[in-house]
Amino acid sequence: MSQSRELSKEEMILRAMKMTLLGVARDTATEPGLKHPLTEQTIIDIRECLRLISAREYELAQAAGERWDERPHFTDERRPAPQGEVVVPITAIGRNTKKQDT
Repeated sequence: MSQSRELSKEEMILRAMKMTLLGVARDTATEPGLKHPLTEQTIIDIRECLRLISAREYELAQAAGERWDERPHFTDERRPAPQGEVVVPITAIGRNTKKQDT
């Protein structure tokens, strides 16, 4: 969901529910080999709730005309790629550029 528009009440509820469920999962995480404090059924229920929340968020984004198929990117990725070859002299790699007095 985009941050450029105001979120609907439903979107705010979905976000709060998702963050709460993820917080419960994070706070109850245990080291490998230890017994988890939540039952297996509760873990399954949390996963199902998160799946349903994500599906509804996707539906709302589609209805609002937003795209969900984009991946995160670095800000400098949008610049056009350099044309031609870029040559870096091997003498410039790993050397201190200052001349040392001996």
